[in-house]
Amino acid sequence: MKFEPTQLTSSEVELQAEVREFLATELPPGSYQRALGMGAGKDVEFSKKLAARGWVGMALPKQYGGHDRTAVDRFIVVEELLSHGAPIGHHWVADRQTGSIINRFGTEAQRERFLPPICRAELAFSIGMSEPDSGSDLASVSTRATQTDGGWLLNGTKVWTSGAHENDWFVVLCRTAPLEDGNKHQGLSQLLVDLSSPGLEINGIPFLDGSPGFNEVVMTDVFVPDELVLGELGMGWAQNTSELAYERGGPDRWLSTFGIIEEFLRLNEGTTLGNAAHDLLGSAVSRYWGLRNMSLTVARMIDRGEAPAVESSMVKEMGTRFEQDVLQKVVNLVDLEPTPESAELFERLVAAAILTGPSFTIRGGTTEILRTVVSKGLGRKATT
Repeated sequence: MKFEPTQLTSSEVELQAEVREFLATELPPGSYQRALGMGAGKDVEFSKKLAARGWVGMALPKQYGGHDRTAVDRFIVVEELLSHGAPIGHHWVADRQTGSIINRFGTEAQRERFLPPICRAELAFSIGMSEPDSGSDLASVSTRATQTDGGWLLNGTKVWTSGAHENDWFVVLCRTAPLEDGNKHQGLSQLLVDLSSPGLEINGIPFLDGSPGFNEVVMTDVFVPDELVLGELGMGWAQNTSELAYERGGPDRWLSTFGIIEEFLRLNEGTTLGNAAHDLLGSAVSRYWGLRNMSLTVARMIDRGEAPAVESSMVKEMGTRFEQDVLQKVVNLVDLEPTPESAELFERLVAAAILTGPSFTIRGGTTEILRTVVSKGLGRKATT
């Protein structure tokens, strides 16, 4: 595994400047509720403005409403949105991974049905992977789909399903064939499931501050027609693994607490910072820049048609620990007891990060699972 040093091209720098100018106009400081990275709120109109600029579904084909842009182009747009704390919650999952998975594995009818509204920011998706008794072992899913006339009956429970209470669809990883020979990776499939389907119940799992986000989704004989099977039956694990490369390797895995550092600097503008603050800022900047290059390398690998599952797992493992480390160092540095109701944006962001930060190293795969993925991947490469 090797992360090659890379820089933005002149056209990529121009795109970066264009996005920054757009955000300065659309979201000047004080005009919106700044968020912690991808934990942003849902603003449908803002998402549609991005779509109108061609910044949603960027890497999807033009024939389905996309723009045939590169994964690096999307990286640039996403990095600016996340560092700005923009409200990207409505289109986030569909743009990051669901659209690409449907484009890669879906039928022509599925592409024509789902990709254009995704590119217009009209459809919001959630992820249906994790289950209550599976931990981070995604292959041990117990949700089952049983064949019936014209489709499948889906039974089981998904958990930590972000945004299910307000999104339209989710992609469910489930078992469509009995477990044989102890190989949990076989017999799994992915289904496109309408979150308003009869028999589907959504129960909120609030964060410590009471804010919504995670959900438990219980499915009891939920009917899914045959035309909503995504990809090949029994190939769900391979498809799911490729999806994780999109989910784990982007800037969303190391920018959650970026806004806290930025607001700390704004709050202390014109003052002399001590050695502890200099150490914090120096460490944060150097680690941030290294992670950024790793993440940008993953995007370039995707553009070359590679499947950087191991590399993206490394980015996620290092990135989410970085996010938590930055928070802890800030908390140790400043003398305050932050509350979500504080008049200061800095304190509100710190309070939100303290209450939601434990989820950073869980969502998208725990630290332990990611290290296992990396070690196994390096072991396979060493023997070939």
